[in-house]
Amino acid sequence: MPDKTKDTGKDKTDKKLLDPRDATICESTAQMLEKARRDGVEIAFDRASTMKACPIGADSACCKHCSMGPCRLNAKDPYSKVGVCGATIDTIMARNFARMVASGASAHTDHGMSMLDVFRDVVDGKIPDYQVKDVIKLEAVARSVGIEIEGKDQKEIAKELYKELERTYTQVDGEIPFMKRVPKKTLETWRKQGIVPRGAMREIMELMHRTHMGVDQHYENITRQCSRTALSDGWGGSMVATEISDILYGTPVPVAADVNMGVLKENMVNIIVHGHEPNLFESMLESVNEPTLVEAAKAAGADGINLVGMCCSGAEMMSRHGIPHAGNFMSTEAVLVTGAVDAMAVDVQCIKQGLAKVAECYGTYLFTTNPRCHIEGAQHLEFHEHSPKETTDEIVIQSISRFKNRKMPIDIPQIINTGIHGFSHEYINYMLGGSFRGSYTPLNENIINGRIRGVAGIVGCTNPRVKHDYAHVELVKELIKNDVLVLQTGCSQISLAKAGLLTPEASHLAGPGLREVCEAVGMPPVLGMGSCVDNSRILIAAAEMVNEGGLGESIADLPAAGAAPEWMSEKAISIGHYFVASGVYTVFGVTFPIVEETKFHELLFNGLEQQGLGKWGFSPDPKEMARMMIAHIDKKRKELGIDKAREGFLMDLADRREFA
Repeated sequence: MPDKTKDTGKDKTDKKLLDPRDATICESTAQMLEKARRDGVEIAFDRASTMKACPIGADSACCKHCSMGPCRLNAKDPYSKVGVCGATIDTIMARNFARMVASGASAHTDHGMSMLDVFRDVVDGKIPDYQVKDVIKLEAVARSVGIEIEGKDQKEIAKELYKELERTYTQVDGEIPFMKRVPKKTLETWRKQGIVPRGAMREIMELMHRTHMGVDQHYENITRQCSRTALSDGWGGSMVATEISDILYGTPVPVAADVNMGVLKENMVNIIVHGHEPNLFESMLESVNEPTLVEAAKAAGADGINLVGMCCSGAEMMSRHGIPHAGNFMSTEAVLVTGAVDAMAVDVQCIKQGLAKVAECYGTYLFTTNPRCHIEGAQHLEFHEHSPKETTDEIVIQSISRFKNRKMPIDIPQIINTGIHGFSHEYINYMLGGSFRGSYTPLNENIINGRIRGVAGIVGCTNPRVKHDYAHVELVKELIKNDVLVLQTGCSQISLAKAGLLTPEASHLAGPGLREVCEAVGMPPVLGMGSCVDNSRILIAAAEMVNEGGLGESIADLPAAGAAPEWMSEKAISIGHYFVASGVYTVFGVTFPIVEETKFHELLFNGLEQQGLGKWGFSPDPKEMARMMIAHIDKKRKELGIDKAREGFLMDLADRREFA
């Protein structure tokens, strides 16, 4: 289906476009980009090539929050003029940044609220299709927020937990429940700065109000509310979503899973689920294994039904059930070019509108399923948790029909990469210490003695403005080579899995200290922890490292850093800022919405750290990002007095506690 340009009548493929292997290091995606061009089908890589990013918007030097504008300021001389209302560059940038935080936090908050709604109705017996699968996790989460569980049955505990976690969203004063998990000194810093979240709805509402024209006009005060709102996401909405998902569907443990487009099967009905909420995917897992539907697929000439994930709900199901995964965000259109996808069902977040056009070109059924997300040109089959299989069975039935009537030639890149996924906080605790003495002691000891230099959380999206997957892979290779243990979530996890870095065998790429630990434990140097909402697992791990002792009293004391090398969404800004507010040095790639050498830039990149929080960093070069993160880790080691331990590996946790 060629896309003709208005001016010349020629195919857009005649324009100067990136060589596919300059656009991505993923060979499967490169092959499908080539095929899409031959077929006259445009996907996001080529749209990015033919559409320049707005430089003023990229620097966040414009304001369109009222009709006196839009006002454009000069990023090269940022204090030379102000907006019509008098807003300075610092106010404008802070407002724009704040609205990104508010939008990103609202996405995770709404997701978490949806999970909590399902949990409530499961506990009340109104949703029979789901049940509490992890009672141990239920009890652990209840205890962590101060609920007494002795003498109570499962239903009583679950009802109390629901009521307590509901405060995360609806409370208007006080502190949200998971503040009880925050290390004491970190929480004291938040209280001193006035950024402890009261309730997610209130924080998001207040932040949006403050950024309205003529309200909050001081970049420092706006940033304070940014921090409070972001923390309501990381330690609130996101954390609730992850914990409830584990309680309902099971806490992940390491599982081998296949990644890349080779997981599609020409002789099977291929169904992809793409999005962020696990409820649709869990029900789809039931439907594709329904004997009558399996028989219907075979009657249509298929060998069976092949369920595959993409993006973050795919990462969650891969971590929990070992479901194969076809690719991350920037491959979601490319995978349809194979012609082998009979249906793609989507729910919310990171769903490209362009999927509808590409699906139409290849005869793939695209189903939207969530009331929050409709796409023009896609078929909407609304998913209801109270009767989930009505929708998922229908998707399977229509997928079988498409298989039976396939018209497009099939071209599946025969590339599959196997990795180990599912390193939840609970499993890391068990892996390091065993069933009877599970703890973070071995991790802390190996950081103190220097075998492990520090820990890095590498998360986030993929972005067509840079070479797809490249920054993730190069950054992580550099980090593990320098003995930094990497925790991974979201689309980044898929980038690393395709590069073969999520296997124990990848430890040969690690430095000698990290390699020794990996070989002793039998773990990869990169631990895949799930979807982007599962970044809360990294926060819990950081808190446990502090609580274990020997590495300072606050998250800000840890020899740790974070990065999102190919970020693209407002959710990423919220995630980044809740890590910064938690005390973590966080480096972003691609671009950053700020003008350098302004007061707002100085606040984010230095001033917050002086308040006892973390700070932001930026570099488009993954190796420079690694150098920045390692330098920060080394600085924290020196402040802890363990910088001399790396050469001789002498100091253990007991020594460190005595030293402290």
